[in-house]
Amino acid sequence: MLYLSSLLIEYKEVETFDELIEVVKEKAKLGEIFIKMDLKPPYPDTPDDWEEKIESAFSGYQK
Repeated sequence: MLYLSSLLIEYKEVETFDELIEVVKEKAKLGEIFIKMDLKPPYPDTPDDWEEKIESAFSGYQK
């Protein structure tokens, strides 16, 4: 299981929500099956529907 908090720690160079979405897409391509959104992204551009956007980006790459 992929934890959002782990991504935030691993990819400290990410500075925007859009960059985070790209990381989520890449992780999904690598075969992760589940994502747990255990922490709200700390970026100023994080939208109100951030959970839906992350889930959509992640599941968009699932086969």
